[in-house]
Amino acid sequence: MDFTFTEEQQAAVEAAKAVFADVAPDGVPSPALTPRAVAEEFDRGLWAKLADSDLLSLVLAEEYGGAGLDAIALCLVLRESARVLARVPLLEHCATAMAVQAHGSPELKSALLRDAGRGSLVLTAAAHGRTGHDPAELSVTARSDGGEWVLDGVQTAVAWAQNADWIAVPAHSGEGEAVLAFVPRLTAGLTLAEQYSTSGERLAELSLDGVRVPAAHLVDRPDAWERLRQLLATGTCALALGLGEGVLTMTSQYTSKREQFGFPVATFQAVAVQAADRYIDLRAMEVTLWQAAWRLDASTGGAGGPLPSAGDVAVAKIWASEGVRRVVQTAQHLHGGFGADTDYPLHRYHAWAKQLELQLGPAAVHEEALGDLLAAHPLA
Repeated sequence: MDFTFTEEQQAAVEAAKAVFADVAPDGVPSPALTPRAVAEEFDRGLWAKLADSDLLSLVLAEEYGGAGLDAIALCLVLRESARVLARVPLLEHCATAMAVQAHGSPELKSALLRDAGRGSLVLTAAAHGRTGHDPAELSVTARSDGGEWVLDGVQTAVAWAQNADWIAVPAHSGEGEAVLAFVPRLTAGLTLAEQYSTSGERLAELSLDGVRVPAAHLVDRPDAWERLRQLLATGTCALALGLGEGVLTMTSQYTSKREQFGFPVATFQAVAVQAADRYIDLRAMEVTLWQAAWRLDASTGGAGGPLPSAGDVAVAKIWASEGVRRVVQTAQHLHGGFGADTDYPLHRYHAWAKQLELQLGPAAVHEEALGDLLAAHPLA
């Protein structure tokens, strides 16, 4: 089997490297990192560069101005963005666009996808709570004019909600089935309350009070929400991998220059062993990530039929959560007191790593999910 990336996927990586080359980590001066001092907007200049490089339309079909690439290509770009802690809603935007493209009505596709690919319209998903399994409650109201859907409930920790134009909201129907509604941020009955993430990023608590959604803006298919959730989880693994690789590079550079007893500390066996262990973590994170991304792409079907992806996504998120935590903890240890200096970016990587570890569920949640899958489908 050939495990190399395609020319198109490699071209996406090169484009991403060019866009992120001059981006300072996090885009925020280190002394202004208390939650209330975090920038209110994401990096609009960087967002425009991503749009100009066709990276926002990467996963969209040609009919919507895109390149028609897959989850692997998206994860490759996300990996590069995390190396510099890029302050852009790249994962949420692209994953939501993929959900619209795969499951949305023609009306919804026409309204959202082209502008989403251009970056003039920003999408996000209300799915970043602690476990990612707490959708807002949904009730159905029958109407003589064809019917509408009514959303009531609360969804917490919605990333980029204040800056998004549309929000994908997972919900339960009256029969308990999962559905996915696409709601404009500026709509009657929808309000946002301030929240902040572990990394200090601005989030929102989304409250829905009788929000009316046309039938064309709602997908009544349980697999639509499940696939979006898996794609967001896999993208989070890509972000964790890129962040971890950036941190290990910083650690390597620092320990190669920092001297004790006349020698660089990188030459000490204890330091080398710890760095080697973290390198192994990163390689495990990488192989499980590509397995999950490939499975996600294969789960849409093909000559051999669709392949299940839930188990592979769970394994990838377990490794990402545990691995990125170990990488940043070792980095802090090997940097000594210098790693806690707010003029040095390592503390920001540590905060982002903790957020990615918990986002869409920590390792324990996915271990439980994997156990349930194995119990339901025991290995022969």
